[in-house]
Amino acid sequence: MNVGNILETVTMISAVLSILLILLQQRGASLGAGFGASGELYTTRRGLDKSLFNATIFTVLVFICSILGILLIPS
Repeated sequence: MNVGNILETVTMISAVLSILLILLQQRGASLGAGFGASGELYTTRRGLDKSLFNATIFTVLVFICSILGILLIPS
């Protein structure tokens, strides 16, 4: 396998993981939240919520770096 194929695979896996992690997050999950009427106070993230948030940031950064790698490495 060459570097281009590895980067494409990493891009696809990180894209799918990012989508799943974003959908798993709970903040603003009520119907009214879509229209700005969530009624919840902002609290700090704790436990699993914080872990999901950090994992989402990591997978998005991996996705962005892999896209940049694909664009910068000549095929």
